[in-house]
Amino acid sequence: MTTPGPAGETMARAAERLRSAGMRVTVPRMAVLMAVSDSEGHLDADSLRGRARRITGRLSLQATYNVLRALTDAGLVRTTQIAGHPARYEIERHDNHHHFVCRACGSIRDVECAVGAAPCMEPGLPADYDTQEAAVTFWGLCPGCRAAAPLPG
Repeated sequence: MTTPGPAGETMARAAERLRSAGMRVTVPRMAVLMAVSDSEGHLDADSLRGRARRITGRLSLQATYNVLRALTDAGLVRTTQIAGHPARYEIERHDNHHHFVCRACGSIRDVECAVGAAPCMEPGLPADYDTQEAAVTFWGLCPGCRAAAPLPG
C-alpha cells in the first residue's frame, strides 16, 4: 500500500509511524494520520474525516474522534483546544509552539515559542510545581480580515 497523499505521506509511511509509536496498524488510523500529515494543520475532526474517507471510503465521525484520541495519546498528533472553536489537530512536532487566532475568520496560525526556553515562559510558581508545557493563544485579525475591516472613525 503506497497511495500517496498530497504532501507525499504514504500509507506505508503512516503504517511505519504507527508501529514506531507502538500502535496497531489499521486502515482508519493510517487514513487519519495521512489526513493530518497532509493538511496545513489546524483542521477539525469533521474536516479530517472528509479527507480520510477518500482512503477508507467510510469512516464515522465517532471513529474519527477515537482515532484522533489514540494518535494524540501516542504522541503523533497535537490537539489544540481554543475557546469558542472545535478542537483542532496537527502533526505533533514537539516544539511547544503557540497559536494566533483571527477573531473575524477563525483562522489559526502557528507562532514560535514566545520568550525563553521551553516551556516558553516562566510561570512564577513555587519550585514544587512541575511546569511541562505552556499554551499561549494570541488573538487579533489576520492580514486579510484586517485589510477588509472598516477604518475607525
